[in-house]
Amino acid sequence: MAELHLRPSQVQILAYQGGRMGISAVPGAGKTFTLSCLAADLLLRGELKADQEVLIVTLVNSAVDNFAGQIAKLLSNARRLPGWGYRVRTLHGLAHDIVRERPEAVGLAEDFQIIDESEAGRILNEVSAAWLRANYDQVASYLSDDIEEHRLDWVRREKLPELVQSVALATIRYAKDRELTPEALRAELDRLPMPLDLAEMGWALYADYQRAIHYRGAVDFDDLIRLALLSLKLDDALVERLRRQWPYILEDEAQDSSRLQEEILRRLAGTDGNWVRVGDPNQAIYETFTTASPEYLLRFRAESGVQARDLPESGRSQPAIIRLANHLIDWSQGLEAPDPLAGALAPPRITPTPPGDPQPNPPERPELITLYAPRLEPAEEIRLVGQSVAKWLKDPANQEFTLAVLVPRNARGYEVVDELRRRGVEVVDSLLNSTSATRAAASALSEALSWLSEPHSSSKMSKAYLAWRRRLPLTSEEKALADVAARQLGSIRRVEEYLAPLPGGGWLAESGLAKSAPAVYEQLVEFQTLARRWQAAVVLPVDQLVLTLAQDFFNQPADLAVAHKMASLIRQRSEAHPDWQIDTLSEEVAQIARNERRFLGFSEDDSNFDPKRYCGKCVVATIHKAKGLEWDRVYLLSANNYDFPSGELIDQYISEKWFIRDDLNLEAEALAQLKAALSTDEYDYFEEGRATLVSRADYARERLRLFYVGITRAKRELVITWNTGRDGRQAPARAFQELMRYWGAGYGSK
Repeated sequence: MAELHLRPSQVQILAYQGGRMGISAVPGAGKTFTLSCLAADLLLRGELKADQEVLIVTLVNSAVDNFAGQIAKLLSNARRLPGWGYRVRTLHGLAHDIVRERPEAVGLAEDFQIIDESEAGRILNEVSAAWLRANYDQVASYLSDDIEEHRLDWVRREKLPELVQSVALATIRYAKDRELTPEALRAELDRLPMPLDLAEMGWALYADYQRAIHYRGAVDFDDLIRLALLSLKLDDALVERLRRQWPYILEDEAQDSSRLQEEILRRLAGTDGNWVRVGDPNQAIYETFTTASPEYLLRFRAESGVQARDLPESGRSQPAIIRLANHLIDWSQGLEAPDPLAGALAPPRITPTPPGDPQPNPPERPELITLYAPRLEPAEEIRLVGQSVAKWLKDPANQEFTLAVLVPRNARGYEVVDELRRRGVEVVDSLLNSTSATRAAASALSEALSWLSEPHSSSKMSKAYLAWRRRLPLTSEEKALADVAARQLGSIRRVEEYLAPLPGGGWLAESGLAKSAPAVYEQLVEFQTLARRWQAAVVLPVDQLVLTLAQDFFNQPADLAVAHKMASLIRQRSEAHPDWQIDTLSEEVAQIARNERRFLGFSEDDSNFDPKRYCGKCVVATIHKAKGLEWDRVYLLSANNYDFPSGELIDQYISEKWFIRDDLNLEAEALAQLKAALSTDEYDYFEEGRATLVSRADYARERLRLFYVGITRAKRELVITWNTGRDGRQAPARAFQELMRYWGAGYGSK
């Protein structure tokens, strides 16, 4: 450890002698390295017994591998065996370890199963749809009176199921974070003098969801954490044994801790135990999606007896980019309540690394920062950025550098990908929820399966033909030819007259296309052979059917790999639901194609992305997925007051659906009703609309932190643009306006 070059703040942390420590680390401060050094140092002190370990708890699986690798490297000179004396776990992995000790103590069978996010999503989808069919009137009271009649049926069919599922998910997460079973929640609701409709709706959905899980003899990830804490509450001997086994607990990404996570680690550490928490409250960007909150880390650092430390030095960005990020902190700190953005960002400010540091900051180059003020329509913004990216990548001097386009939402990312590919730019899109290659392959297979589930449908056969024909890049003439052939197929009244004609007859022979359009005729003859083969393959197991289709659709290794992964996924679904027919399995593939469900586990980039592997290419990512990463040049798009609102009434909020009356956020209103039902304070009552306003402020604060995260991904160059939104009414985000004012005042040259 002595040969390491440590910064003064890191030296302070490695001087840790026990007790509780809360560390706030700025972006690029090397918190994983610092925590790994502390773990290695604790092991080298020789204080741990042979059966004891340092426990490291982190957020995602890729961080588990990162920690394990760094600790093993630090210990290699001491000739310590890799993995000996320390254990690295995600919270879910730790919870699984605890529950597996005695599953029967928390009501689980020895062979209990854990359902993944995709299966949980399917169950929730089914439960929500069934509830809505039986209780439509309960939700209809929240519909806006302004919905046009011709759109009302579409809202009922498409939008309300999504909204009901969102309310269900918010309720379930909140209830499980509060350790409430459906039965316990029911008892609390029964205490009320009158029912609260959204709370009742949430409870019913929660109860149905849990019944479906229990029927499978399974638990979901939220159950796993809840039951781990229950295990610790019920078994003092288990707690004592684990405290002895893990005398030191090091927690990474503590800004994303939840109430349950904090409670589990508090019990494991004990009142006088050794617990180190490191995180960056300014990078807490998951509150909207989870029960996490940076307040847990902030309150911990303020507790009596906790050693509060900072890791303020960062060698990631050039000084001018650091000034931009620090100004956002100063600006937020300078605002006063009730401004929603007041205090959303907090110290420490980022400090450049000192001279002689092994990670020096890039040279000061303020001219490499562009805050683009002109008004842009959404399509114009993408065109301008695409043009800039293509030009930058063509410069041979930039081939050794990394480049990323960061967007607030996946849909915007797909639009960027399409524009860049149109310009011939090599794009890496695996940091979007699913890659465009995955979506394209899934879409093609979905069209074929959809037709095979309804083989008498000429319209579906036509779509399957187009999916097959467009599997390779086509010229404009070839596309036009394919469209003509598809229209011909769609016009067939009896599909069997095309696929199984009588000798000497049939639709194709009688169409006259052999003479009038020989190129179309040739295409339809070729497809006729393929379609017959696909129909014959329907008797195969579903995974083999998918692979049979894939042989005709794809010839690129990446596409074939997608097909193999998809075949495995569909086989698992089929085994879990033997009653499912091809139409249901086809919809499963379609959901992947529409990106309604993340295609888990296909790309290693989902868990361990290294920007340095993609020099000379353009990475397109959401800002959420870019957290923890860095690039030499970064484009930050859509810096408007829709994607980054400020809590003001004039802004639009993604959780407030246009078809719901009074701009209500139903997820927030449902949680407010639950909190009122669970409160023992007689003055804590539910008032419709109040929770919506509070959620606006919370969301605005989180989006300001997301903007900060986007800026701090850039090392040398940064470009920020904004657009007017689909309706043309959006303005530059308030934080972006403040940065332009600051930069325009000459601070870029200081």
